[in-house]
Amino acid sequence: MADKASVQKCREDLNKVRKEIAKIVVGQESVIDGLLRALVANGHVLIEGVPGIAKTLVIRALSASTGCGFKRIQFTADLLPTDIIGVTSYEEQKGFFVIKGPIFSNFILGDEINRAPPKVQSALLEAMQEKQVTIGKETFPLDQPFFVLATQNPIESLGTYPLPEAQIDRFLFKLLIGYPSKEDERKIIEYNISMQNFEDFGVKPAISPQRIMEMQKTTKEIGHKDRIKDYIVDLVNATRNPEKYSIKLGKFIQWGSSPRAGISLFIGAKADALLRGEMHIKPQNVKNVALDVLRHRLILNYRGEAEGISKDDIVKEIISKVKIP
Repeated sequence: MADKASVQKCREDLNKVRKEIAKIVVGQESVIDGLLRALVANGHVLIEGVPGIAKTLVIRALSASTGCGFKRIQFTADLLPTDIIGVTSYEEQKGFFVIKGPIFSNFILGDEINRAPPKVQSALLEAMQEKQVTIGKETFPLDQPFFVLATQNPIESLGTYPLPEAQIDRFLFKLLIGYPSKEDERKIIEYNISMQNFEDFGVKPAISPQRIMEMQKTTKEIGHKDRIKDYIVDLVNATRNPEKYSIKLGKFIQWGSSPRAGISLFIGAKADALLRGEMHIKPQNVKNVALDVLRHRLILNYRGEAEGISKDDIVKEIISKVKIP
């Protein structure tokens, strides 16, 4: 069980990280909150958004403000798994030796992950799941904390390989980044990374990698009551049996969420409570993360795809109709 002092200290440290990120990232508060939740929950994030809305900048700022290493992997059609995890090489004087790939860092940005073939996507997703990679005959643990932010461009489909649903399920959250407000865009025009160097913004480490792991431990210790577990189970069950909960849009669901959805709602709600300085999960904490957890864990049927039904609308109806125990 987490103590009050530890939870409050975590909240203060996360607010410091927010302030550092705000030096360079304009707006996008909900996305930053989602990333911080995922970070303390020890999960990974899939972000979808059009080009040019600071996806790369956000993760770079997050890594700088937490004192973590950062690597960017640009996914392309000719990328190979060894380009991500590394390769065994040989020189006559040295013999066999390992050249580690960019996966060996704390924060990994997988940019446009859907542009690479499935076997390359799998190399990254396996590392996410196992927190280790095998190069040749050797297995290497990955740096801790290990956080992956993968991005998808929803506009272009030419030359892309959509992520299989089973692989998407491994992401704790799927976040959507929209266009900035008019007021934020005015600021972006004047203060942007194209006209100034990243270093000019003075983003400094507010916490350390070790502190992140301590906060991840505190997140797990956030308390809960049995009714919270019942509520989470009901939410997930409503995606599989929508007729029992009078979900009108449920007729467009082909497959509901996997058991991993319940686990993600549970740890995500704990992370949301930590961000707010709360020692126990409340139903509102579950609601706060439900969209990010469930939107990529629903599979629409042909009718839903043809009619362009929004998964977010389905999840919102589920949240509104499933009663809190």
